[in-house]
Amino acid sequence: MSFFVEVIIPLSLPKTFTYKVSEAEFQYIQKGMRIAVPFGKNKIYTALAVDLHQNAPTLYEAREIHQILDEQPIVNEFQVNHWFWIASYYMCNIGDVYRGALPSALLLESETIISQQKDTVINESELSDDEFLIYEALQHQSSLKVQNIMDILNKKSVLPVIQKLIHKNIITLEEEIQEVYKPKLTRYIRLHPHYQSEENLIALLDTFNKNAGKQKELVLQYFQLQAQERKPISVKQLTETANTSAAVIKALVDKGIFETYYIQEDRVNFTQNQKENQLALSEAQQKAHDEIVNTFTGKEVCLLHGVTSSGKTEIYTKLIEQYIGQGKQVLYLLPEIALTTQLVSRLTKHFGNKVAVFHSKYSNNERVEVWQNVLQQSEKAQIIIGARSALFLPFANLGFIIVDEEHELTFKQQDPAPRYHARDAAIVLANAHQSKVLLGSATPSIETYYNATSGKFGLVVLKERFGKVQMPEIELVDLKDSYFRKRMKGHFSLTLIEQITEAFANNEQVILFQNRRGFSPVLECLTCGHVPQCPQCDVSLTYHKYKNQLRCHYCGYNMAKPTNCHACSSVDLETKGFGTEQIELELAELFPNKNIKRMDQDTTRGKYSFEKIIDGFKNREIDVLVGTQMLAKGLDFDNVSLVGIMNADNMLYHPDFRAFERSYQMMTQVAGRSGRSEKRGKVIIQTYNPLHNIIQQVTHNDYEGMYKEQLYERKIYYYPPFYRLIRLTLKHRDFEKLKEGSMWLYQVLKQNLSIPVLGPEEPVVSRIRNEYIRTIMVKIPGNASLQGTKKTIQKVLNSFEVVAQYRTIKVTVNVDFY
Repeated sequence: MSFFVEVIIPLSLPKTFTYKVSEAEFQYIQKGMRIAVPFGKNKIYTALAVDLHQNAPTLYEAREIHQILDEQPIVNEFQVNHWFWIASYYMCNIGDVYRGALPSALLLESETIISQQKDTVINESELSDDEFLIYEALQHQSSLKVQNIMDILNKKSVLPVIQKLIHKNIITLEEEIQEVYKPKLTRYIRLHPHYQSEENLIALLDTFNKNAGKQKELVLQYFQLQAQERKPISVKQLTETANTSAAVIKALVDKGIFETYYIQEDRVNFTQNQKENQLALSEAQQKAHDEIVNTFTGKEVCLLHGVTSSGKTEIYTKLIEQYIGQGKQVLYLLPEIALTTQLVSRLTKHFGNKVAVFHSKYSNNERVEVWQNVLQQSEKAQIIIGARSALFLPFANLGFIIVDEEHELTFKQQDPAPRYHARDAAIVLANAHQSKVLLGSATPSIETYYNATSGKFGLVVLKERFGKVQMPEIELVDLKDSYFRKRMKGHFSLTLIEQITEAFANNEQVILFQNRRGFSPVLECLTCGHVPQCPQCDVSLTYHKYKNQLRCHYCGYNMAKPTNCHACSSVDLETKGFGTEQIELELAELFPNKNIKRMDQDTTRGKYSFEKIIDGFKNREIDVLVGTQMLAKGLDFDNVSLVGIMNADNMLYHPDFRAFERSYQMMTQVAGRSGRSEKRGKVIIQTYNPLHNIIQQVTHNDYEGMYKEQLYERKIYYYPPFYRLIRLTLKHRDFEKLKEGSMWLYQVLKQNLSIPVLGPEEPVVSRIRNEYIRTIMVKIPGNASLQGTKKTIQKVLNSFEVVAQYRTIKVTVNVDFY
């Protein structure tokens, strides 16, 4: 009788694969265990067991597995079902979901091992110098890795040499599986047992001669620390406290006075802060809290629509308390890694070391530790705070999911696949666990608000700010008029400069918002009008003054800033437009004595860069924070009295049906950073179009007006929430082939679907990394079968792949694209 295991392989493949196992392995393997399997000619991959059965595959001969990697499952049934749902709904491959969901340290890499062929007669004179070096190295050790050969030959391209040796039958290749995760070991120090008795200790202190003053001091410091802490003392702690070097400790260990030992520790550990007193909610917060609890008796999902600074986090904390009291796990999703910093400090104050964090700025090993803690339902991981990837953690007892700032487009994964939306996927995950979801936002997305007002979700509204603080006063500055009246200094209107000066006089802080990084987006020649373009993409290069270079924000191409025009050699070059760098430099000229910092993608690349900027601003070391949309997301600073939006227009005129909705959300969110304590804040919006509907709605905080207006337009033009959108993106280096292929795909879709199909259209940036791009949009009405339409699209895509001349065209599918 044959036994088989069904596995997912971490490659972009749409189905599972069947492998042969022995009866003993069949009894041992459980669903959710990792198994190393051979795939292709000589590669080994970390597959995941999802099923065990006795049905042999009909289309291919089942191969045997390589080895079982786990003793216990590292993935549970809930997760696997959720992955299959994501693969089906977002029209991507299950292999992509598996690869995206598991921390890469758990996806073991196979590493090539090179060893010498046995029983081969070798004529050393026929070998080249490089070949001989490898052959000689194999005489001294049984096997080498590719990296070792690179070191021996001192060059990177070693594969041709290896190929020649294989051809001459001198070496063989094997694949070895390597575990990437290593636990963290901390080195501790203790006194040798011999010196535990008092007389030996006194004798020891007397033996230190005058030259060993530092050693004696260190021993005394050790006793002082031990008396204070009454817990193991790490080597690092002792060297820092005693202000000494590792050499002194080594000398004491060599003498047998101290001994060192190791303890395995978690890489991320939020120390137990002094817990805050019982959370006291305001009357409005308590009312909203009770309404949410009531809504959850009849509905799975509830939207909390609370204005900025209404104290939504306190309500979340109160609700988390209740679910943790029942022994449940809680997932708290945030749109931006920058927000985790503030939230962690707020929640650890309340819950101590029950909080864990999971996002992409964490190292591989840190992510594996959080994964293991969640899997074991450890006390350290009862509350998980994370960006969208935290959705894939192995929850077994999930009781509550919070999606904060649910309107944010960063919840939607763009590249690579799976292109899922964390908010929607969280609702499906909660449904599987029979848990509740709370969506929170001051400016909910139109789809969510539509679902809430039509009764699909619950709706709770919180209209007043915490502590009855007034909403900020919003003042519009007409740039056209200001330039005409010469009331501008650089990109600052005199009104904004006066308000900044006043804020500084009151020892208050300022936030300035400009949704474009770099110094300026265009460098233009005043003689011939030439603008330097990216050679690989259809965009102009952005000038970054800080590095004195022109850079493409799509592919990363960069060049030094030219001194003269590449087209006509003129030296009259001028920058057009402005980004955060330019604002920062202009501010430094206007207020030379103030500490000005910038927060955008360029300044927050490091792991702790967010913390440094946010803590510096919170501790009032920074006077002005200039930033992009990172600033618009739920950050809480109590000393900010002024927010300036440098140019509100460049957000409004994006060629996107969500442009007005996004502009409203962005401006309202940025404005909400102002006046979050007792004093009423002020917001200055600089615009060329002060009478624009959206800008007026932001000024009057009229979400309802914006919602109704946008909903009316969406209905007329067939957009969400009335229609579902699926966007197909085609990419190829050959423009003509792409044009022909996209037309073929469009016509076949049009014939097979009786719903609107638009395209093929060139997007705004129609070439990225030398690949031309075309998009096709399918609009699915609310009453049409979503599953049926997706099946038809998938069939058409399958037949598109079969056409020989179009096989090289890359097609990506984005369901519910943002």
